[in-house]
Amino acid sequence: MSAATDRASVRARARVDGTVQGVGFRPFVYRLAGELALAGWVRNDERGVEVEIEGEEQAIEAFLARLATEAPPLARVERVRAERRPAQGAQSFLIVPSARGGAADAPVTPDAATCDDCLAELFDPADRRFRYPFVNCTNCGPRFTIVRGVPYDRPQTSMAGFLMCARCAAEYEDPADRRFHAQPNACPACGPRARLLLGGVEAARGDAVGEPADAVAAAARLLVEGAVLAVKGLGGYHLACRADDDGAVDALRARKRREDRPFALMVASTAAARALAFVAEQEAALLEGPARPIVLAPRRPQAPVARGVAPGARELGLMLPYTPLHHLLLADVQALGVGALVMTSGNVSDEPIAYEDEDALARLDPIADAFLLHDRPIHMRTDDSVLRAVRVGGRRRALALRRSRGHVPASIPLPLAAPHPLLACGAELKSTFCLARGERAWVSHHIGDLRNWETLRSFREGIAHFEELFALVPELLVHDLHPDYLSTAHAMEREGVELFGVQHHHAHLAAVLAEHGETGPVVAAVYDGAGYGSDGTVWGGEILVGDLAGFRRAGHLRPVALPGADRAVREPWRMACAWLAESSGDSPPEIPPALAGRVDAKRWAAVAAIARGGLAAPLTTSAGRLCDAVAALCGVRASVSYEGQAAIELEAIAAPGERGAYAITYSDGQLDPRPAIAEVIAELDAGVPAAIISARFHNGLADATASACAAVARAAGLSAAALAGGVFQNRLLLERVAAGLDAAGLRVLTPELLPPNDGAISYGQAAIAAARTLDGPR
Repeated sequence: MSAATDRASVRARARVDGTVQGVGFRPFVYRLAGELALAGWVRNDERGVEVEIEGEEQAIEAFLARLATEAPPLARVERVRAERRPAQGAQSFLIVPSARGGAADAPVTPDAATCDDCLAELFDPADRRFRYPFVNCTNCGPRFTIVRGVPYDRPQTSMAGFLMCARCAAEYEDPADRRFHAQPNACPACGPRARLLLGGVEAARGDAVGEPADAVAAAARLLVEGAVLAVKGLGGYHLACRADDDGAVDALRARKRREDRPFALMVASTAAARALAFVAEQEAALLEGPARPIVLAPRRPQAPVARGVAPGARELGLMLPYTPLHHLLLADVQALGVGALVMTSGNVSDEPIAYEDEDALARLDPIADAFLLHDRPIHMRTDDSVLRAVRVGGRRRALALRRSRGHVPASIPLPLAAPHPLLACGAELKSTFCLARGERAWVSHHIGDLRNWETLRSFREGIAHFEELFALVPELLVHDLHPDYLSTAHAMEREGVELFGVQHHHAHLAAVLAEHGETGPVVAAVYDGAGYGSDGTVWGGEILVGDLAGFRRAGHLRPVALPGADRAVREPWRMACAWLAESSGDSPPEIPPALAGRVDAKRWAAVAAIARGGLAAPLTTSAGRLCDAVAALCGVRASVSYEGQAAIELEAIAAPGERGAYAITYSDGQLDPRPAIAEVIAELDAGVPAAIISARFHNGLADATASACAAVARAAGLSAAALAGGVFQNRLLLERVAAGLDAAGLRVLTPELLPPNDGAISYGQAAIAAARTLDGPR
């Protein structure tokens, strides 16, 4: 490409930082330079993009300004720094080979949903990529899940083994083509292929069904007939079946050993989602965004889904197709009369998602009737992200419940730069880890419960991958104070690094502060299931005053026994018994009617005795366990199959529009729910429906929390409040507490980029470590 340089007298060199690799940024720069008649070059390197341009001063100024304002859809320009250079008399503008040799510091792009241009090709019978399940371009397709290192070039991805044909290579080399330097570029002649296998491991020896081009269509027919399929996606395998078939859904649930946790659904379009749930503007925007997360939306009363899809849930988890293979599969089942598919993680309950073919064929063979797979390797497993819409501060916005595919590994800034490269190891449930260097933090994809060996291995593999990807060797390891967390054990096992312990609830507070770019101080309500307190007890219903550097405990829920310790998490009736024992004075608590016949009388009496001072009943201030207790008293759940189930189902039954609130008192830094427990029992005896009781309990807890925070803020002279912890995944509680704080004149900070739950702990740990180690590790 030539550029007019007759009057050129100025040259500039610019560095562009941000997410600018693998998003079509270099061809954008090439075209912009041509439009402005500028000469020079552009290239990738380990830190981002470098550009040198030569031409008229006015054109150079316009070029530098437009780099950020007109960047491609998937790019995120953080900073453009330019300096003048002597003119060299350049006559053309070139895209030159990537520079290597320095420390990697270039953000890697998250995977992105198939763009409209590629979809048009996918469904165009005249196009050479018609029904090709791996169509992509610089504006869409796999990124993080296939990348092995930076700079982001094809040899550094799992596409390295596919040699482009002449036509694909011509597209790849043409700066005017939207596939210019699209690293996963391929077509049916040279790229990955899909195939359908029957019979799992045995079929892997070659029992393929149909030609590769027919694999998706054949899979769709099996799904419509009621089969359970393992489907290889971007970050791992899904297990799929038709969503309106009770038999297929029940079979999937039984084989997967997933008793009650809701399944996600995939539908072809937003219109199809609206046939199943009330999808407002905000939910639609989330569904249609490039991340294509699972979005929770209130289900329609007569939604045509099997009874086993989301038992006990008021919402359905919906997502749109985000790969060409998914689009084809949904289009094919829709043509055969099926509107939605269950699309749940490809694993047995509590195990990490399967992503390697051999492992998937072995682990999923007892579950799946057939496998729809392909030969493009997945380098890093990544679950689907999960979001819901909430109203905070007068606007509806997203609340992340799980941040993973489509968002990771986008960096999140730190308000205070980390003076030393660090690894924050996070918590144990809903685990993530976080690497940080300078002002940039990389929070990992969702890992899961580290108490499962396979998940712990995935945690370690993920850390190794991130450290290699970002060329980061941690000098500081940050961990939770809980001595028995396996994430803490991982930190302790590393040699040659400084260790730094962070209290669990302080990390929750710090995560909210840091993602908003603030350092505090604020008052914060931090409500979750459990965290190791500074006094060695089990915290979980805390009112804190703090900043990134430190905190003090200004208030908390009344401590109550946790009878049987971890058994109380699995059996919420134990918490009901503990709160009744705490509220009943000297009289032993009786089994409430809703639990009669569901709990053995001898076991109830034994737990009541333990709750009054037994050795197996540590004290806890947990808000999550309080919600469990009320759920059990209402007959919602006596026992659970997954953590938080009782509280989730208690929220689900709450009567919309109910404004009554039970009394929870606040005095001397203690929130006392005993009056509310007494009201719950009285109204249950009076025949008040559980839906009303649930709403009144939520309202009472929210009002008491807002009042306590406002009182603490006034006493401390604070103007802002933060809400954090897994209990604030509860939309009713989050929205009502936030409204109460707003009414009290406080500026409210709530999680947005990261979940309220323990998925944010690692980032909070990193933010605290950065603030506390400015003078060196200690």
